[in-house]
Order: sequence, then C-alpha cells, then structure tokens
Amino acid sequence: MPSEPGRSARPCTVVVCRGCCCGVPAKRPGTDPGGQLDRLRAAAAEGGFEVRTSDCLGPCDQANVMVVRPSTEGRRAGGRPVWIGFALDDDCTPEVAEWARAGGPGAAEPPLALELQVIRAPRGARARSVR
Repeated sequence: MPSEPGRSARPCTVVVCRGCCCGVPAKRPGTDPGGQLDRLRAAAAEGGFEVRTSDCLGPCDQANVMVVRPSTEGRRAGGRPVWIGFALDDDCTPEVAEWARAGGPGAAEPPLALELQVIRAPRGARARSVR
C-alpha cells in the first residue's frame, strides 16, 4: 500500500541500547559495542533502514538489547516492535541487519536464530531514540 499523501513511509528502525550495561565493554568483557553499532550503521546506509541509539531500554540483565521497529509497510501488515536481548556477538549483528533490510516485523520473518533472542518488552516500555 502506498503512503498517505503528504506522509512519507518510514523504514524499519533498529534502536540500540547504549545505557549502563549495553554500551560499556567493561561490563561485558570480550564485546565491542562501538564496533557493533558501526557495523549496524554501515549496513543501514546500504540497506535502507535506520539505526538509532537509546540511553537505556531497561532489561539490563538481558544486555545488549535492541528493538527492531517495523517499517510503515510492516506496521500496516500487523508488525509491532520486537525486542532482542543478549545481542552480544558478531553473529547477531548481521541477522538484525538482514531482517531490518527486509522491512522488519510484519514485512519479513526474522532469521530463525534471532527468534531465540526475542525477549519481552519491560512493562510500559517504549523504545525512545536519542540519536
């Protein structure tokens, strides 16, 4: 379905937590949160989705946390934001990028391995983007 006149279609958006537990390598030894964000941004530049950061998304015990928000097309098809936890390794990053490139929730099915990392959104949570 085309966008309404005067309104542009939104691409899929990946919100990446960079709060006290997700964005601090010292709290998650052996991880590179800055490099992960760089790889997601590079994929977004090529793949037509957006990447934003948030100060804290909430479920710190499941860090690193990302929220994959549907594109306009995905939202119209019933897609809702999907929370991904334990997104610490290099295997997860390309899977998130692949799904976002395909439109995210509602527009495409997530990679099977990524489904194992889906977590519940904290009660009353909303993914608030900072940048």
